[in-house]
Amino acid sequence: MYELSREFRFDAAHTLQRTVDVEPSRRIHGHSYRAEVVVRGRPDPQTGMIIDLSLFDKALEEARDGLDHRFLDEISDLGPTTIENLSSWIWRKLAPVCPNLWRVTVRRDSDTGACSFYGSESL
Repeated sequence: MYELSREFRFDAAHTLQRTVDVEPSRRIHGHSYRAEVVVRGRPDPQTGMIIDLSLFDKALEEARDGLDHRFLDEISDLGPTTIENLSSWIWRKLAPVCPNLWRVTVRRDSDTGACSFYGSESL
């Protein structure tokens, strides 16, 4: 079994509804994010690849374009703009074209936290 990962970065603004740090979270603020996307599987005997990297990179670029320099609150199918929802949103965008999708992890560059999503079957 092999795992192949790619990473992309995006910058975006949002607001949050929280019970702690209420006022700063309600104000529009931004973060720099990193998303790591992992596909898992065995290489195809004919191509030697788990996934065609050109196809993978194109799918990642499309997901990135949907988030980069955006106001996340305006993305209708995202929900509350948490890293949990960002990781599942990226998953939903990639799953139709990345059948071996294994994990999507989103990190904010401003802290050490991260959230990984393994697909709706894992819930």
